Amino acid sequence: MSDNQLRLVWIYPDLLSTYGDQGNALVVERRARQRGLDVARLDVRSDQPIPTSGDIYLIGGGEDRPQRLAAERLRRDAHLYRAVENGAIVFSVCAGYQILGHEFINDLGQREPGLGLLDVTTVRGTGERCVGDVLADIDPRLGLPPLTGFENHQGVTQLGPTARPFARVQLGKGNGTGDGTEGAYNDTVFGTYMHGPVLARNPLIADLLLKLALDVNALPPIDDRWYEALRNERIAAAQQPA
Repeated sequence: MSDNQLRLVWIYPDLLSTYGDQGNALVVERRARQRGLDVARLDVRSDQPIPTSGDIYLIGGGEDRPQRLAAERLRRDAHLYRAVENGAIVFSVCAGYQILGHEFINDLGQREPGLGLLDVTTVRGTGERCVGDVLADIDPRLGLPPLTGFENHQGVTQLGPTARPFARVQLGKGNGTGDGTEGAYNDTVFGTYMHGPVLARNPLIADLLLKLALDVNALPPIDDRWYEALRNERIAAAQQPA
C-alpha cells in the first residue's frame, strides 16, 4: 500500500464470477472503507492487462471453458507474477484456485498449465461431484474461526510440499483427496473451493487479507452483527443431519 490508498484488483469478472464470488471484492472494499481506508478498486476484464501495483488481488470461480481462457490470458499477461513478486496478496476461489496451481484439467480434457503461484496440482475426480455446505477448521497459524462455505467442483487438488492446507474439513469434501484438506496457501497466496461468497460468510478472512496488505497485526474493530448472523445460520444449516 502506498499513497495511503489500498489498491484492490478483481480479476476477470467477465470470466470468473460464479456463485456470486464478486461479493468477495465487495466485502474487502466495504471492510476497508469502514476503517477509514481510501480504496481504489479496479475490475479488470479479460481483454485488459493486469496492473502490477495492486495490494490485494481476488479471483473467483467459473465454468470449464472460461477457466481455460482465463488461464491462457493470465499466462500471456504475466503481470500477476510480478505483482506477487512485489508482495501483493492473492485470494482465489474454485477455478481461480486451480489456475494458481501448476496444472488442472481443462474443458477439452487436457492438462492445462497454471501459474504455479501455489504448489498444487488438480486432476478431475472420478467419483461423486463435491457439492454442498462445508465446515472446516482453518490452519491455527492464521488465528481464524471455523470456515463456512459452499463447494461445487469435480476437481481433486493435491498439495505439494511448499503448500499448506488452508483448512481441514469437519463436514464436506474440500480438496477432494480424502485427506481432509481444504484449499491451500503460502505466505501471500491463498486458494479455497469455498463459495458463499466466502468472504461474506467469513469476514475475518477479509480482515486477514487487509492486515497482510497493510503489514499490521490488528485492525480497528467494526460492527460484525450481520456477518455473524449469516455465519451462525449457515453453520447451523451445515450441521443439520442429511
